[in-house]
Amino acid sequence: MAEEEYLEEEMLEEEAPLTAEELFEQHKAEINAAFEEKGFFTRMGEMFSGLSKPKSSAEYKLAKTELQRLAAPLLALLLPTLGVTALIVITAITGQSKKVIQVDIAKVQEEEVELEEEKEPEPEEIIPPDEQVDVQVDTPVVGPVTDVVTPNATPTTEPVSVKPAAQDSVALIKSPIMMKSMAGSRSPGMRGAFLRGGGRYGDAETEGAVLKALRWLKKNQAAQGNWPGDIANTALAVLAYLAHGETPGSKEFGETVEKAIQYLIDAQTMDANGVCHFRGAGGTEYGYLICTYALAEAYGMTKNPNAKEAATIALQRIVSNQSPTGGWDYNMKKDSTRDDMSFEGWALQAIKAGKMAGLHPDGIDECIKKAIRCLKTRNFRNGGFNYTAGGAPTGLTATGCLCMQLLGYMNEPEVKAALDTMRGWLPLFEGEAKGGLVAGGPMPGTAPQYYGYYAAQCKYQAGMCAGAKPENVKSWQDWNMAMKKKYPQSIELDGEIADANGKMQPCGFWSKGYNNKYMGTCLIALQLMVYYRYLPTTQTEAAKAIDTPDETETKASAKKAKEVQVEVDI
Repeated sequence: MAEEEYLEEEMLEEEAPLTAEELFEQHKAEINAAFEEKGFFTRMGEMFSGLSKPKSSAEYKLAKTELQRLAAPLLALLLPTLGVTALIVITAITGQSKKVIQVDIAKVQEEEVELEEEKEPEPEEIIPPDEQVDVQVDTPVVGPVTDVVTPNATPTTEPVSVKPAAQDSVALIKSPIMMKSMAGSRSPGMRGAFLRGGGRYGDAETEGAVLKALRWLKKNQAAQGNWPGDIANTALAVLAYLAHGETPGSKEFGETVEKAIQYLIDAQTMDANGVCHFRGAGGTEYGYLICTYALAEAYGMTKNPNAKEAATIALQRIVSNQSPTGGWDYNMKKDSTRDDMSFEGWALQAIKAGKMAGLHPDGIDECIKKAIRCLKTRNFRNGGFNYTAGGAPTGLTATGCLCMQLLGYMNEPEVKAALDTMRGWLPLFEGEAKGGLVAGGPMPGTAPQYYGYYAAQCKYQAGMCAGAKPENVKSWQDWNMAMKKKYPQSIELDGEIADANGKMQPCGFWSKGYNNKYMGTCLIALQLMVYYRYLPTTQTEAAKAIDTPDETETKASAKKAKEVQVEVDI
C-alpha cells in the first residue's frame, strides 16, 4: 500500500508543466478576481473578518484600508439616523409640556355677521313735515371763514415740539381701524357690507357721492397739505379720509392723507408758558379741538409716532382745562362755567378718539365722568341739550346725545328723551327751514348741517344697535332714506381728477353745507359714511372702556353736581 502511494506521488510530480497559454489564463483569472466589484455587505464582511486577524497579517492591513474607504458611506447612514432619533426624542419630551393658547373671537366680528344676515325692511316713503316754528336759537360758530392759514407761515420765536421722525414712519396695521372699545371696519370689503341699499344702509349712490367729495378735496389741497380757511377744515378733511379707511398707504389718496396729517402735526406749537396751540385754530380755538380729534384718530389707524406725540400733548390741555362744572368754554378757559355744548361736543369727540387709540393723558377717566355729570345736570333741559348751561334746548340736542352714546351712556334717560325730541328731524340745508326746537318736530334751520352731522350719528347708533326699539329703527330709516335722496343729488360737480388707475373721475362738493364749502363738504361726506365709520356702541365693548357707573352712582353723581351748580347769565 505504501508503495502504491509513493508511485502515485511520483506520477503527480512528473505531470507536465502548464503551457504559456494556461499560465496566461490563470493570471487573467487572478487579476479579474482582484478587480472584481464586490457588494457593500461582502466588503463589510471581509473587513470585519480581516480586523480579527493579527495586525501584522496582510488580511488585517487590507481590512484597515477597507475601513477607511467605507468611513464616508458609514457616516452618511449613521449621522442622519442619529439626527432623526434625536428629533423624535426631543419632540416627545417637548410635546408633553405644550400649552394651548385660548383665542377669543372678537365680538365685533360676530355682530357684523349677524348684521349681514338680517332681512332688509322695505323702504318707507319719506314725507317731510310741513309744520315749522319760528323760534330763534343760538348758532355755534366754528371759527370765522376769514381766518386763513398762510401757506408759508411767518417764522415764530415760539418753541415748537420736536418731531424728528418723518411722516412716512407709519405702521400700516392690518385693518384700517383697530381701536379699543368701539370700532368700525373701514376696509373696502367691509364697506361693501354696509352699502347694500335699503332703508338702513348706504348704496352705490351714497358711496359715489363720497368719492366725488374725496377727489374734490384731493384736487383742491394746497401744496403744504392744508385746505383754505381755519385749520378745522384740514382736520375735518383728515377725518373724512380716515372715515373712508384711507391712510398714507392708500393707493389713490395716500399722499393726500400723508401731507394733511403732517400739516396738522407741524401746526402744533408751544408758547412761552408751555401751553399747546395749533396755528390757524381760530379765535375761539374750535380748530384746536378738531385737530386733536383728527390726530388721535390718525394715530389709532396708522400708529404714526409723531401723531401720537402731538395728539397726547393736545389732549392733555383739553383734559386739564375742563371747567369746575365739567364742561368747556371758548379757548378752554378753565375758570369759566359757561359750559358751551358746541365746544364741549368736539372736546369729547377728541377725548373718545384718544381713548380708542390707547392715549391716556393724566385725569382722562375722571374728566369723562365730570363731563357726563355736566351733560346730565347743566346742559340738559326740557327734553334736549342747550347751547350753554341753563339755556333752552337747541339743535345741539344731537351733540349732547351723541357724546353720551359714544362714551357708553346710551341707555341714560337724557339720551332717550333727546332721541324723542329728534324723532321728526330730517336732513336740511341752510335756508330750507326756519324755526327752533320742537319735540318730535323738524330740525332747527339755523345751522342744519352742523346739527345734521350729529343727528345722523345719533339716529344710526340708536336705530342700528342690537335690540333697537322700533321707533328708533324707523327714525333712522326715515333720516337715511331722505339723506340718500338729498345729498347725492345736490352735489355740485367741479371738474375731474385721475383715480388710482389713471382713469379720469368726476369731482364734486356741497356749497349749501355749513360755514364754507370745505367744512360743509366734509360734514356731509361724514354723514354719508356713517354706515361703516363706527359700529353701533351697544354692539361693542364701548361702555367697559369708560367705566360707566351703575344707576346708583349715576344718581349720586347727579345730586352732587346739582350741589355745585353755578348760576350763569345767558
